[in-house]
Amino acid sequence: MSTDRKNRRDFLKTSAIAAAAAGVPYFFSSERSRAAEFRSPNDRPVVGCIGTGDRWKAIGPQAMRFGDCVAVCDVDADHVALAKKIVAETQEKNARPQEVAVFEDYRKLLDRKDIEVVTIVTPDHWHSKIAIEALQAGKDIYCEKPLTLTIDEGKQIIKVLDKTKRVFQVGTQQRSEMGEKFLKAVAIVRDGRIGKLQKVTCAIGGAPSSGELPKVDVPSGLNWEMWLGQTPLVDYVSGEKPEKGYAQSRCHYEFRWWYEYSGGKMTDWGAHHVDIAQWAAGMENSGPVSVEGTAKHPVPFKNGMPTVSNMYNAATSFLVTCKFPNGVELEIRHDTENGITFEGTEGKFFVSRGELKGEPVDALKDNPLSEEFMSKLFKGEKPGNHMANFFDCLKTREQPISDVHTHHRAMTTCHLANIAIRLGRPLKWDPEKQEIVGDAEARKMQSREQRKGYEIRV
Repeated sequence: MSTDRKNRRDFLKTSAIAAAAAGVPYFFSSERSRAAEFRSPNDRPVVGCIGTGDRWKAIGPQAMRFGDCVAVCDVDADHVALAKKIVAETQEKNARPQEVAVFEDYRKLLDRKDIEVVTIVTPDHWHSKIAIEALQAGKDIYCEKPLTLTIDEGKQIIKVLDKTKRVFQVGTQQRSEMGEKFLKAVAIVRDGRIGKLQKVTCAIGGAPSSGELPKVDVPSGLNWEMWLGQTPLVDYVSGEKPEKGYAQSRCHYEFRWWYEYSGGKMTDWGAHHVDIAQWAAGMENSGPVSVEGTAKHPVPFKNGMPTVSNMYNAATSFLVTCKFPNGVELEIRHDTENGITFEGTEGKFFVSRGELKGEPVDALKDNPLSEEFMSKLFKGEKPGNHMANFFDCLKTREQPISDVHTHHRAMTTCHLANIAIRLGRPLKWDPEKQEIVGDAEARKMQSREQRKGYEIRV
């Protein structure tokens, strides 16, 4: 980092602290004014983007409002070529043209000393390894959810993060955006507006199923062996490509419906809703003591593993109950309206990305939540934009609104739910030791085998 850049960041950090001391609410700056703070080249971090598929088309341009992208990386040549074009057009439009390097191997991007920030928007099974190596390379990170494929991966990331002290934002945007509906929901519960919280229901939808998918040639330009990474080396299978969207396959968006690469809707939407549920319940740094449930899978399972290799295998329907040390019961289900229902001794309400409704919500008109309470609950800031919050924290060196520690706890609940329904039996969990109790087979599923050459080194 240049001396000018470092001095400027030190100044900005001091200014933010001074503003807080003077009682100026730092979080009230608009998204536009926050982006304006990064106009000078010395104020703009240098960014590298790892994973440039569909989701990156939102994340990448957001990051380029605050930083300058100098490199893109993807194992799909079509994806990375389009990403380079998007970066060049975006930065030229913003009058910030940059030379954009292209990589297939993310390690070459991490080797770049000038890159300070990386975005990770890969399939789920790659998140942990890339994040850990990016931390070890001294990078700050914005990584899409779910951060992990297993419980132990979360422990590994936290170990490295605590050692390196980098800034790390997870892409659970419900903590910042969606009209602040979810932030208000957390505040309603935490302020006692529904009495003692008793039950939370997270409706997250179920995964689709597929027929048997035939082996086909790997698409031109896709490094299939590297896409698989830690996971077993298997054939590329795919159905016919529809007019819109991706064909049913193991790859690209459809990876979500294979336990080898993701966790179905349990870790897709569960990463959002379970996170909010545990935060509202005051269990964001704890976990359940028991998890049990039922599910329907599209293929037979034996000892927790799918027995058919060429069909989607994530649960298409499920009902899981998690009990927490404070007595709160969390229900995760595939059906009913997508969103979260909070039930307490004195009322209930519902929140989704489209609405926040119920008598406790109506009561806010006459008895609003205090600004002091909101500020304290949200660590003195009310971000409004998830990416802006991340770049703000690059200056203060504080952890963002969606921090790794609490995300790991939410994902642990989701992973436990998947282990329980894959094995077809209840689990007991020790949230202090973070271990499954009394079930050796289930405990082995807290981690996964790592294919040679792709091991995580902590």
